Amino acid sequence: MGLACLLLLWLSLFLVSGSCAVELKSKPELKSLTQDLLESAKDPEFFRWMRDVRRRIHEYPELGFEEHRTSQLIRDELDSLGIKYKWPVAKTGVVAFMGSGGKPVFALRADMDALPLQELVEWEHKSKVDGKMHACGHDTHVAMLLGAAKLLKERENQIKGTVKLVFQPGEEGYSGAYYMLQDGVLDDLDGILSIHVLPNVPTGFLASRPGPMLAGAGVFSATIQGKGGHAALPHHNIDPIVAASSAILGLQQIVSRETDPLEAKVVTVGYIEGGHTANVIPESVKFGGTFRSLSSSGLLSLQKRIKEVIEMQAAVHRCKAVVHFGEDTVPLYPVMVNDEVLYEHTKRVGEILLGEGKVQLMPVTMGSEDFSFFADKTASLIFVVGIQNETLKSHHVLHSPYFFVDEEAFPIGAALHAAVAMSYLDEHADADSACPSYGYP
Repeated sequence: MGLACLLLLWLSLFLVSGSCAVELKSKPELKSLTQDLLESAKDPEFFRWMRDVRRRIHEYPELGFEEHRTSQLIRDELDSLGIKYKWPVAKTGVVAFMGSGGKPVFALRADMDALPLQELVEWEHKSKVDGKMHACGHDTHVAMLLGAAKLLKERENQIKGTVKLVFQPGEEGYSGAYYMLQDGVLDDLDGILSIHVLPNVPTGFLASRPGPMLAGAGVFSATIQGKGGHAALPHHNIDPIVAASSAILGLQQIVSRETDPLEAKVVTVGYIEGGHTANVIPESVKFGGTFRSLSSSGLLSLQKRIKEVIEMQAAVHRCKAVVHFGEDTVPLYPVMVNDEVLYEHTKRVGEILLGEGKVQLMPVTMGSEDFSFFADKTASLIFVVGIQNETLKSHHVLHSPYFFVDEEAFPIGAALHAAVAMSYLDEHADADSACPSYGYP
């Protein structure tokens, strides 16, 4: 190849690469899109439909991987909207599809399981299932995502790529996100957004943060084996209660004595079972809990020390210990790290949707979310929709039997879902089309 040809080739590549930055939608364009979506979601008939979907789910809550009724309701609504889907995914999950079927691919996620909790709020649509309640807002997440599905379907010819709607089972301790990712239907994602309602944030506001937001987490269980017998003759026995007590106290010192005070870690023992009679030393004691960190290395170091402390404390008291971490079924929850680019994009959409100053900065917490399994695979983001309304008493914390929701927040969640998906695909499709590879590396 001659020198002149090489120079021409270099110049053409330079000119192409110079135009390859992702062109963000202009503010007027984005404002027009978001306001159109929000106005549609606030339409009285549209709002009543979302509200009624949520109330139907709320009345019949189902625990993880038992969401058969909820899954059927979702599929019925998708059918009525003419939206295709795959089912079952991870037993009861549903993944719906809209758009061109090509790249880029952006997903919107809603969890759908309830909690083993007795609802104590007296209202017309109180849970009809004893001992089960939607106390974490997953019923609202499904309603808002179905609302987004309706908004997107009405504008499907404007979708530049593919939107996948992820209705996930088993978030509450069942690692449903991990199992959905094993299916393969979500292998092609370029990004994913999950919306969660929160009673700490007022209705009409949103919240999130870039980077680490929630802790990585694991659970542990331990069995301390001793030798049972009469409580009046402890010297003839080997007391597992004393050994378990020492182990539990020892676990508290992992954070207080072994961890840098500026590094966030948690070790909590949540249950202990041992003995049933005052004058009998039991054969064994069981206990278990959770451990959390904001780094993968911190999580692994906690896991190592928990095992060592329990086994060594048991040995000191002449007992044997068996420690399990449940990793034969599900790995440790990764740290939930919000993608910074996706955060800035969604923050921008949220501020245009609701106004400047309406997107709050969330503090980092040691809570955990199985959505972090998605974050390990692709650009991911959790955004919070506020539901706090003192008049409605919708200020009670998540997982409270008094948890209540300000349903006026639903149009915001549905519109945010749809606006982020459409604008993300629009911008990334434009970038891809502006940057053909021409076979060059």
